[in-house]
Formats: sequence, structure tokens, C-alpha cells
Amino acid sequence: AVLSHRNICANLIQGKAWVPGLGEQADPERMLAALPMFHAYGMTMNGALAPLIGGELLLLPAPEPSLLQQVIKKKKPTWVPGVPALYQAIVKLAEEKDLDLSTMRNSFSGASALPVETVENWEKLTHGRLVEGYGLTETSPIVLGNPMSDDRRPGYVGVPFPDTEARVVDQDDPTKVLDYGEEGELVVRGPQVFGGYLHQEQLNEKIFADGWFRTGDMAVMEADGFVKIVSRLKEMIVTGGFNVYPAEVEEALLEHPEVKEAAVVGLSKEDGSERVVAAVTLAEAAEGEEHEPRRVGEKLHDSLRQHCKKVLTGYKVPREFFHVATLPADQMGKVRRTEMRAILEELERR
Repeated sequence: AVLSHRNICANLIQGKAWVPGLGEQADPERMLAALPMFHAYGMTMNGALAPLIGGELLLLPAPEPSLLQQVIKKKKPTWVPGVPALYQAIVKLAEEKDLDLSTMRNSFSGASALPVETVENWEKLTHGRLVEGYGLTETSPIVLGNPMSDDRRPGYVGVPFPDTEARVVDQDDPTKVLDYGEEGELVVRGPQVFGGYLHQEQLNEKIFADGWFRTGDMAVMEADGFVKIVSRLKEMIVTGGFNVYPAEVEEALLEHPEVKEAAVVGLSKEDGSERVVAAVTLAEAAEGEEHEPRRVGEKLHDSLRQHCKKVLTGYKVPREFFHVATLPADQMGKVRRTEMRAILEELERR
């Protein structure tokens, strides 16, 4: 994905405008840099933002508990861009080690859905703001964000950044704009959006529609402009002729008291359709526990099914549940559903 100097500079200026007072304090911002710099998120929100605002980069080779504890105690970060797993790890560390997080004024989360519980725990300890945003490598990376104010909306990725436009369109006809509240493909345009993939002319023709970049994400836009991401188009499950979006089912599973993490995928049926299957890690699993993926016990299976039936339409409720030690994830902490699907397919072939 070819990002120009202009793309990145635009996103930096947009981001600075989004966070009130960022870099304007008497002391330089102390910026926790736990995101990988080879990713557009870490590169822009830390590596490139620091020189723009005269901030001090607190570089970590990895977000390991001992390193986080050391940098928080000694340097007291004020700006913390990250992913949900990072905030959850810091909250757990603060509670166990009695760390002071009160200097963390502003935090911006991306890469995967931010649980409401994580926001509440974080803001209780820091007395600062933690908001969720949305973007892709192709957008330098941010196009949408929740306001850094009481107007933010948990469960939504926010509204367009300055000088950025977004709309939801028919996935089969991207020139057709859908009404508010309808599910469709999110398309965006703005100065931070890239010009295309390197040496991929045919692909570039498909990913742009009248100048709008097709994100490949299914979303809903409300009348006031707030956007909720439903799922990746490629990860959508089709069961019995109905569309099921994994993120919605995962969100429901995370509300179950015994579930720590969840990944929902579609496994093939003989008739060519798919069945909804969930892999979960358990909140009370033993520290460092390792085991092969296995079906959950009958009691937990029934409990998970009944829980999902209370909040989901019947066809969205997983038919099977597997217990895994850890979910496959990339270095940003984003679950790789494709990899999880392959693991479960292999398990079924045995």
C-alpha cells in the first residue's frame, strides 16, 4: 500500500486536531510507543507524530509486563495509542502492582473492537480519555474516530476525521448510497487515503469507485454520522441464506462471565453453506495453560448457547463451541479469524 508523504502528514494534522491540547502542555508529551513501527498505526501515531508535537518517545521492543511496569513507573506516559489488549494488560498490571496511571490523559484505540468494560476500567484508573477509532494501512491509517469528549459512543468507531468523508453503500453496486441504519460496505475519501497498491493496476480499479476507497468492511451509519463496524466482507458467514457477522456474535459471547476472548468463524456444511462456530478462551483458565483445541463441556456449551439466544437471532447462535488456550493474533493483537478457521477445520478432519 503506497502511502505518500502528503497522506501521512494529513493524518498527523487531523489527529492533532482531534485530541484537544495534544503537544500544547508546558512539558513535552511522553508517548508510550508499544505499537510496532513497521505498522502504519505505530509509525503514524508515535514515530511521525512525536517530531510534529515535540514529544518524547518511550520506545518498547515489546509490550511485556515487566517493560510496561518499568516505563510507567519511571516515565509516566501521557499519550497512549494502542489496541484493546494493551489497555487490558496495563489495567491488570496497575491493579496487581499498584501503579499510578493518572498521567495518561489521552488514549486512542484501534485494530480491533474495544470492549466497553475496558474503557470503563481504563478511565477509572487514569481519569483520562480512551476512545475507539477506525482505519486501515491504506488510510495512513485513521479515517474515523470517537470524539475525545462525553460525546463519544462506546461500540461505535466514531465519525469522520477532519476533511474526511465516509458513507455506506451497496456492496454489489458501490455507487448506490444506503439509508441511515442500513448495513453495507463502508467507503471513504480524504487526503490521508492512499492512491493505490504498487504495480496492481487491475486491483486498483476494483477498490476505488468514483474516487471513493472501498474498505471491504461492512458498517452501519447513524443519522448523526456515527459509524459502527459490523464485519469484514471476507469474514461474513452465510448460513441458511442469512448473513452472520462474526464481530456481532463475538461481542455477545464476551458478555458471558466465563469467556475472556472469542473468535467466530464459518465452517462448511455438506450443502455448501456454513455453520456458525465459536472458539473461546476462558476467564478462569490456568496461567500458562497449554492444550489442543477441544470442544467445551456439555454444561458450558449449554450455558453459552442459552446466553447467545438471549441477545442474538437464532441463526446467529453458534452451533459448536471450542476451548482454545490462546487465539491466533497478529502483532497488533488483532485475531486472525482465517487462521482460527484453519485450526478448527484441521481438528474436524482428524
